[in-house]
Amino acid sequence: MKLRPIYFAGLVVSLAILAAVFVLPGRFDEQYKFRPWKLGLDLIGGSHLVYEVDLSKVESVDKDSVLNGLRDVIEKRVNLFGVSEPEVYVAQSGEKSRLVVDLAGIKYISEAIEQIGSTPTLYFAEFGGSTSEGQTFFPTNLTGRYIKGASLAFNGALSEPQVSLEFNDEGAKLFEEITGRNVGKQVAIFLDGKLMEAPTVREKISGGKAQITGGFTIKDATSLVERFNAGALPAPITLVNQQTIGASLGIESLKQISFAGILGTIALMAFMVVYYHLFGVAASVALLIYIFLSLAIFKLLGITMSLSGIAGFILSIGMAVDANVLIFERTREEIKNGLVYDSAVEEGFRRAWPSIRDSNMTTIITSLILYNFTSSFVKGFALTLLLGVLVSMFTAITVTRTLLKSVRRNKSK
Repeated sequence: MKLRPIYFAGLVVSLAILAAVFVLPGRFDEQYKFRPWKLGLDLIGGSHLVYEVDLSKVESVDKDSVLNGLRDVIEKRVNLFGVSEPEVYVAQSGEKSRLVVDLAGIKYISEAIEQIGSTPTLYFAEFGGSTSEGQTFFPTNLTGRYIKGASLAFNGALSEPQVSLEFNDEGAKLFEEITGRNVGKQVAIFLDGKLMEAPTVREKISGGKAQITGGFTIKDATSLVERFNAGALPAPITLVNQQTIGASLGIESLKQISFAGILGTIALMAFMVVYYHLFGVAASVALLIYIFLSLAIFKLLGITMSLSGIAGFILSIGMAVDANVLIFERTREEIKNGLVYDSAVEEGFRRAWPSIRDSNMTTIITSLILYNFTSSFVKGFALTLLLGVLVSMFTAITVTRTLLKSVRRNKSK
């Protein structure tokens, strides 16, 4: 059963009202303990941690790559979905290499340290024999720095959980050599000096991929995967300094930015109403719906809103208005050509859609590239822009058209 435009419009407006209640801070938010807004370092400050990197067992030519890999691993730990916007960078202090981590909105140092997590090192060891005290193993050069990642998998025939490992190119060569000389023997895996697993090598393994089996439960295999990924640090790190940092802009600046955004939106809506009349009213309502729905999505996903994220959102607002302008101009042309109102609206949307689709697709592709190949603040900008564009396409094509049809039909009754 097809939903009538007036009912669909009422449903969308009701959803937007709920979204507005959800995103606007105040007593309602505090009373029902809704997910709070996450603000960036530049707005509310956070925690500042300094870790010293132990490169004593790393060759000189590999130190830069090890430091960069370490930075990437730590950033992934604290930047779930790329929206926490931490600042993670390498600093030199004399001959010592340090890793600096700034986390937004975390005022308790212990919470910040917990986000970084433990800093174990992982390595593989060859079986050295059995003694009265147990088995002995000798460490190899294959360490966590050579692991690209671990994942949970299942044996196809028995559906038993197992752990899949993938090594980088250099790690694949080392693993092939180790398994080649230990067929029928155990190769142990140590994490922070403690034995994790000691699987028996069945054959020489090439290609940089391996599976660890051992009658795991799903819980045990998942835990092992997490420990592998957590232990894939290229070098051990030690916390040497910790402190709370203040905001570079502060809440007052956020209020000013919000006021400017509200004022700009009102001015834009006024222009649309004056210039496009009925069309402008529909566009203004659709714009408000777009703003509240987008903000609700940002808040639900826990996206950290810094200046870069706000900039991406504001840019998407402009693109939402551009789509309406294209639709309205096309619809005006169809009305001048003699089409009745409903037919002109449909034809206007149909003709404007290719231009809207193509322009938004280029922005979506750019956002995806920025999100996947950058980090920190740029990634936050790309994410808010991407989500904003997707929501703007929905409101421009679906909401605006429904509002125009609903208003016109009610007016004619």
